[in-house]
Amino acid sequence: MRYPRVVALGGGHGLSASLSALRLVVEEITAVVTVADDGGSSGRLRDEFGVLPPGDLRMALAALCDDSEWGHVWADVLQHRFVGDGQLSGHALGNLLIVALWQQHQDPVRGLDLVGRLLNARGRVLPMAAVPLEIRATVAGADPAAPDAVTEVRGQVQVARTKGKVVSISIDPPQPPACDESVAALHAADWVVLGPGSWFTSVVPHLLVPSLREALVETRARRLLALNLELDTAETTGFTAARHLEVIAEHAPELRIDVVLVDPSVVDDEASLRDAARALGAELVISQVAQAGHPGTHDPLRLAAAFRDILG
Repeated sequence: MRYPRVVALGGGHGLSASLSALRLVVEEITAVVTVADDGGSSGRLRDEFGVLPPGDLRMALAALCDDSEWGHVWADVLQHRFVGDGQLSGHALGNLLIVALWQQHQDPVRGLDLVGRLLNARGRVLPMAAVPLEIRATVAGADPAAPDAVTEVRGQVQVARTKGKVVSISIDPPQPPACDESVAALHAADWVVLGPGSWFTSVVPHLLVPSLREALVETRARRLLALNLELDTAETTGFTAARHLEVIAEHAPELRIDVVLVDPSVVDDEASLRDAARALGAELVISQVAQAGHPGTHDPLRLAAAFRDILG
């Protein structure tokens, strides 16, 4: 039996949930991860050493760890975060390990591959771009005193926390070089999974790297878009499920989607959602993927079952 080759795009906890489920049903997984984080440990290392922010890459590696004592031990080590008042406070050990390997080998992909070997990872983790990115958002009503004013908010952390309504995003540099291995993985894939994740800071940025976007459009792979379990967040205030799909169309109008996966808990207007999915060229699949009693948290087994049914 030949398993499909799957490329999963995203960042943070959303991508981690997707990878934790995919590793249960497919053998060949490549994670393509956002590189725009400018907060916490990742932001500090990015500023000090001029490297890609390692945090989302670390989380993806941990999600793909081998299901053995060795894999779980090293995944826990990778995720260990120092506490206290010293300079190490707040740093995840995995972030430091990844940056150390980057400094030794001068090659981000080789460093990530070496960590994957240490974990016996069930897949490969790659950055979406070869340079760190800054997210810039056009936001309406960011200042409560001027609700009609449109301003620019810069940086992933600030965009994720904005009190205004995000209208659109862009990245700086505007035409960054993509990671060549990520582009190659998209062209070789059978399925591409985009989302779940923070819509404007983890999902949409993949559509703004020119070479990556071109590969997403041109690949012969089928494309699955997974919606979040929580739609009304700081960066998507008041957004319906259908509005999430419209945002994808606005940022990449030439991109076609084959399947949109959504949990029934966030289907506010099924007719509008089906229309929005149809506008992308997609079939709408409504399947329970949330944990029972925890509507905002993915159940890895339920999500894996939904992926299995869709990927065939």
